Amino acid sequence: MRLASFKSSFLSDRSPKKTKSYTSLIRTSLALLITSASINTAYANEQFASCTAVLADKAKQEGVSQQTIDDVFPHLVHQDRVIELDRSQPEFVQTFPGYFSKRVTDWRTQKGKEMYAKHEALLHKLSDKYGVPPHYLLAFWGLETNFGSYKGKMPVLDSLATLACDKRRSKYFTQEFLVAVKLMEREKLQKEDMIGSWAGAMGHTQFMPSAYTHYAIDGDGDGQINLWASEEDALSSAANFLASLGWERSFRWGREVQLPENFDYQESGYKNRKPLSEWNAQGVKKADGSALGEDDTTAYVIVPAGHNGPAFIAYKNFRVIMRWNNSEFYAIAVGVLADRIAGASGIKATLPDLPAYSRKDIIALQSKLNNLGFDVGKPDGIIGPATREGIRNYQISNNMIADGFPGLEVMAALNIDLASKATS
Repeated sequence: MRLASFKSSFLSDRSPKKTKSYTSLIRTSLALLITSASINTAYANEQFASCTAVLADKAKQEGVSQQTIDDVFPHLVHQDRVIELDRSQPEFVQTFPGYFSKRVTDWRTQKGKEMYAKHEALLHKLSDKYGVPPHYLLAFWGLETNFGSYKGKMPVLDSLATLACDKRRSKYFTQEFLVAVKLMEREKLQKEDMIGSWAGAMGHTQFMPSAYTHYAIDGDGDGQINLWASEEDALSSAANFLASLGWERSFRWGREVQLPENFDYQESGYKNRKPLSEWNAQGVKKADGSALGEDDTTAYVIVPAGHNGPAFIAYKNFRVIMRWNNSEFYAIAVGVLADRIAGASGIKATLPDLPAYSRKDIIALQSKLNNLGFDVGKPDGIIGPATREGIRNYQISNNMIADGFPGLEVMAALNIDLASKATS
């Protein structure tokens, strides 16, 4: 029954005098709720004001001018939405096919080629200086902000101040906030122009304030480092950052590979790094079937969608990409998108259809594994190294292919009734 019809029927059975009293009761209750909410909001604002006053003192102690403090701190606004996003957990667990297909697209590939033509001279200059090929810089730019078309929509200083005044990660975000204020002063940036992600990442390349301060450089020679307004600054800064993270000149990120039919999937993963010559001897080939070669470069095998999906071999620069964003999915997407921008055709293997597992599905999986003696830690719905290891050990004990992946056969064997049957 709708609220309006319920209210109508509720009041229609009473005399006019009783109707007035019930209406008055409802209005009084609503007024009390509004008053309570106002009190809570006022208290929260008072707490935020007290916190930002402390932040202002710290900023002054760290050399921020009184003028900047007067211009910024009284106008900081607590962002409730930032706290909501910080606390929120996704309902579904991202699978590699779902992640990859949404990020390595024809549009991003074509746009990357257009941006290469626009910035060709600068990109090659950066490649010569920092050792990072143009197509990698373009891939990072494309994945971070769609080549600058979406840089976020949250006021950075407000977001960082909100997180700094929140107990959960106050120490980290206090430092990032103070760095951001000093950065604004150093580069003569306007507070209203500093728009970014809810967590404070900024500009074309989504640098946090500390990364901005230490690695961003003036790429267009105008005397200011502005990662929002200058594509040249952003690309130059990305090259400098990657070089600082350890990018190895003249090396690839990795590549798609073919695994032999008898491949032991227990040998996949970062812990099982070997020279390419050893992988070559084991029958691992390039995606086109040609030999990997006899190089002594250390590499490891990744199967992000299990044994039914594509396989990759990752070189040292793969880990550099993960220092930018600690995700194998992200690193593969950067590598493949870079290859496509450079003219390659993308991956050859077909992405498998996988269910969009809910967090409840993964929690159920983890609980079953724990109950069977395959310790994966506290069930949290996140597929981390401990969960993959538990799955692998379960697969070994049940004569299954031990790829450590929660495929449908694993879910069926554990009698897990999936909450969602949809594919990613």
